[in-house]
Formats: sequence, structure tokens, C-alpha cells
Amino acid sequence: MIKVQITFISLLSSSCFLAAKEISVPGDQKTIQGAIAVANTGDVILVTPGTYRERIVLKAGIQLRSIGPEGKGKLGLKRAEATIIDGGNEVGDSPGVTMAEGSTLDGFTITNVGKYDDEKWQKHWDGKGLNQKHVHIGKFGTPGIAITGATSTVTNNIVHHNGDTGIAIRGAKGKLCAPVISGNICYRNMGGGIGSMMGSTAIIDRNVCFENFYAGIGHNGADPVVVRNECYENIRAGIGISEGASPTVRKNRCYGNRRAGIGIRTGASTRPVIEDNDCYENEMAGIGSEEEAAPVIRGNRCYRNKLAGIGCRDHSSPLIVENHCYENKAAGIGIDSADALLFRNRVERNEAAGIGINNGSKASVIENTCAENRLVAVGIPNGGEVLLQENTLVRTGGMPPIVAIFGDSKVVLTGNLIKGGGVAGVMSTGRLYAIGNTIEGQNGASGILARKDSEATLSGNRISGYQMAVRDQGAKSIVNSEHFRKKETAK
Repeated sequence: MIKVQITFISLLSSSCFLAAKEISVPGDQKTIQGAIAVANTGDVILVTPGTYRERIVLKAGIQLRSIGPEGKGKLGLKRAEATIIDGGNEVGDSPGVTMAEGSTLDGFTITNVGKYDDEKWQKHWDGKGLNQKHVHIGKFGTPGIAITGATSTVTNNIVHHNGDTGIAIRGAKGKLCAPVISGNICYRNMGGGIGSMMGSTAIIDRNVCFENFYAGIGHNGADPVVVRNECYENIRAGIGISEGASPTVRKNRCYGNRRAGIGIRTGASTRPVIEDNDCYENEMAGIGSEEEAAPVIRGNRCYRNKLAGIGCRDHSSPLIVENHCYENKAAGIGIDSADALLFRNRVERNEAAGIGINNGSKASVIENTCAENRLVAVGIPNGGEVLLQENTLVRTGGMPPIVAIFGDSKVVLTGNLIKGGGVAGVMSTGRLYAIGNTIEGQNGASGILARKDSEATLSGNRISGYQMAVRDQGAKSIVNSEHFRKKETAK
């Protein structure tokens, strides 16, 4: 009986395989949609180069593929550049291509779906997206390629100059939506390049997204894997993550975007893992976290950005681990009205602070290296509550202190190596607890400078190379247990 069943299944599988056929466009059918209409699951539709003025809806299990040279053209594959699905501008309100379960779209240019508005694009490019209307990427619109509640493959396509998002992916209740989006080029679309939303779990791999109206790749309430993409010169972030999205974002290059390289925002349920990315030369931060988001930011390289390498604000609570932030125009890592843990980051040669902690932020800063930043290694201007533990804070030359504590900030400084030039190793107008630090100066004025209205409790610090180890410049109080111990020993 078992043998009969196996034989029957084998025959059934063979007959299905043999039944699969190739359909040529325009050889067998004049239009792509005409070929889809007569195709069955497993069939392959092969499309000759040309311009096809239609919007198409695929059926389950159909492969739609262009034919022609596989070599690289101006942007993508030559066959993709030569085989064009033209949506007719504002004619019709359906997507350029609607994918189906198990379908494949391989090697087409999708363009002219809805109205591309160059004047509007340029206006918001000039304004860095600051005056854009906030449109949730959960709004599906009329994309160039649409995937809803289907697991399909979209590869080797060029999607450009459409009136909405280039490739839009959204989940559907009770359906797995885990498409593979690979090797596509998305540019100059009036939405994002690729949008992932509503519970979808796509693999978004090796795409190039540039000059899109919003983010290069955007997320809303979705958890895709986003790897090895290149996102540049988009009006908003290279990669944007918001509203409950928790993607894994790894090994991407985000540069030259008008806002952040990677931007994370909107709610504590937004919890992505951002690791091993290169974010550089963006108009704002390399990586930015705000609005209560709680990302893990690990092992990234953020450099030469116009603001911070990594910037966190508006009550976000990031974990920032083993990143390298250098040559940024502001701080290497900036924390503003946020709660953060910084662990084993390397922050060097930034134009302002190595690490800046501002506006009532709470931060634990442990085992980081801040080297040769132009102003301070660590600056805490006002109201922060900060633990600085076992960090290496170094600057050769320069006038500012290496650690600067201002306002009513409360700082515990323990087990750190603080080394270099400046008016002080540590200067404070706040509340300082300094325990067991090594502070080595280069003919500076004071190892620890307690200025007017400050409070300092000092114990077990090793201070050398300064004219004065500790200087009281109008402090409310200085409790120096090491000083008292020496006096008691002398008696």
C-alpha cells in the first residue's frame, strides 16, 4: 500500500512538472497580463525587451522574467533596463505590479505608476525633508510593486519615478508575508524606495535605494531582515524604522542622506537591532534614535556625519555597544533627554565632544575609549545622571578640560584613566563623586577643578602632572578622603 502511494505521488509530481510551460511575450501573447491569464502554477512567462504600457496582477506560482543580456547596464541588468512596464502616469489606481503567493518578478523596469513630481521632490530635497507632511509608511498608497500577505520573490528590477513607494510590502491577517526582495534598484520614487509594514517579515538584501522622497528603506510595524543594502541621498533617512518595527539591520551602507543614515523613532515597541553598518557623510546623525525607541546599536562605523555619529534624544533608551564613531562634526555619541548604556565604544577625532550627555539624560558609560576629540572627551552640560566607569579618556594638548560637568549634573567617576592636556583633567560645577581614577596631566593647572557651587567627594584618585591635584574655586563642599587620610597619618 505504501509503495502504491509513493508511486502515485511521484507520478502526480512528474505530471505537474511536465505540465509546466513557457509562455512568450509578445510571441505567444501580445501583453504580459494576457500571458498571466492563460498561465498556471509553475509556468514561466518570458518577456522580450520593449515597453509594455500596462499594470499587471500576477497569479500564484507564476514566474515572470525578462529575457536578454545578463550583463550590467547603466544601473542594473541590461535586460531589466530594456524591458519596461510603464504604468501610464496617473491613469489607473492599481500598483504597477501586484505580486501573488509563490510568484517571481525578475528583471524589469517599473516606472510611471502614478505621478512623479520633480518640483515637489526638489523643494523637499532643499529643505532636508523638514517640511514634509508626516505620512505613515503604513499607508500603502499605489506602489510600483505591491506585495500583500504573500511570500514571493522580487529580484533584479529597476523601480523609479513612481508616484508612491517603489516596492511596498504589507502583511495580512492569518498569512505569512516573508518575500525575498533582492538585487533591486529603487530611485526617485515619491514615497520610500522600499517600504516594509504591517507585520511583514521580508528578507531585503543587496538592494540600492537612492534619491527617494522619504527613506531609502522604511519600516512600520514590521520585522524584516535588512542586509547588505546601499542607501544614499534619500530626502529622509537611508533606512527609517518606526512605530513598532523591530528589524535586524546589518551590513548596510547609508551615506549622503539628507537626514540620518539610519533613523529610529516612535515608541518603546520600536526595538531594532542595528549592527555592523557603515553610516557616513549624512546631513544629520549617522544613526539617530528618538521618541522612546529602544534599539540595540552594535558594532557600527559612523563617521564624517554633519551632526553626531550616533545621536539619541526624546526619551529613547538605546544600548550602544562596540561602535566606532570618528570625525563627526558634533559629538561622536550624543545623548539628549534620553537613557542610554554605552559600552566599549571607540570615539575619536570628533569636532566637539567624544561623548556628550545633555538635558537630564541618564547614562552608564563603561569601558569606552575617547581619544583626541577636539573639545572634551566627555561633556555633561546640564542635569544629567551619569556613571563613568573604567573608560580611557585621552586628549593631547588643547585648553578645555578632558571631562566637563556643568549645571546640576550628578556624576560618578570611577576607575577611569584620564590623560592629557587642558585646564583640568576633570572640571565640575555639578555634583561629582570621583573614586579610584588615574588622572595624568601635561603641565595643566588642576587634576580636579571644583568650581563655584559644585560639590565633590573624592577618594583614592591618583593625580599627577598638574600644578595642583585638586583646586577649590568656590565649591560648596569638597570631601577629599585621601587628603584627610594623609593628614591623619602625619599626626
